Amino acid sequence: MTDPPENLIRRANQIARFFATQPEGAAGAAQHLRAFWDPSMRAAITAWRAAGGGGLEPVAAAAVDLLDEAAPQRSATS
Repeated sequence: MTDPPENLIRRANQIARFFATQPEGAAGAAQHLRAFWDPSMRAAITAWRAAGGGGLEPVAAAAVDLLDEAAPQRSATS
């Protein structure tokens, strides 16, 4: 597992706290991350989560999972 991206975790949790009070919840947080985070930031946080990294609050974790689900899947031939 890579070193924890503390700054990204902190920022994702802050965003998720706001969206936890909104009707769109984790989906809204994921959309915010897609719209305002650089692709390398999104890749780092999804890789951290996929590797079992912790620190994300529940809504943030769900948002990151939604980012990962929305990522284009590579085929076995690419």
